Amino acid sequence: AQRAEQAPADAELALDKICLGDETIVRLATVPGVSKVVAATFDSVIDEAGRFRNAHQVESYLGLVPSESSTGGKRRLGSITKRGNGHVRAMLVEAAWCIYRQCVNEPLALWARNVAKRRGPNIAIIALARRLAGILWAIWRDRTVYDPAGVAVATAKGLRGAAQSTAFQAEAFTRAAGAAPDDTRARANLALALGLLGRDDEALALWQQVLPAAEAAANVELVSRAR
Repeated sequence: AQRAEQAPADAELALDKICLGDETIVRLATVPGVSKVVAATFDSVIDEAGRFRNAHQVESYLGLVPSESSTGGKRRLGSITKRGNGHVRAMLVEAAWCIYRQCVNEPLALWARNVAKRRGPNIAIIALARRLAGILWAIWRDRTVYDPAGVAVATAKGLRGAAQSTAFQAEAFTRAAGAAPDDTRARANLALALGLLGRDDEALALWQQVLPAAEAAANVELVSRAR
């Protein structure tokens, strides 16, 4: 019985170590409601942010855009196309529900609730999942972290904004560390924050607590190049 109870914990720790060895996954996981599993799945399915010209292409690739039809010369929008990978699409919908229900003052949640007042909660959640896909892609493309203020004023055309300072990114990773449900992810987020601030020795010490020595050193080098 004890072995059966330990197995999920061991699997979770193994998943943590895999995910936290990828800077992109950790950046994506700074978005509220986006767990490391959601971030890793998005990373795996999209593969390279540069494959897509804009957020709409990503949303279309994941089947989150409305279908279209023409009747009598009039363009009509229907339900989403559901093309592409259904697994990541379902995960984004679940993340959207998490934001909608639990993140009271989060700009994304406030935006979704305004949509829900006009169109109902189900349509609002799909719209939020679609927006999440675009936000995750923009973070990946620009090598940034989640910025609530930027999301609050972003247009539907995309989220390309001013370059974020290393201090801002370090603060975001620190916030993510404080909200992390497990110690491994918290240490990794703090290691990223320290690395962005140029405190490489401290960052290396934290990485070595969650990753093999070679991978820890590689992560420090990767973050130092991003400064």
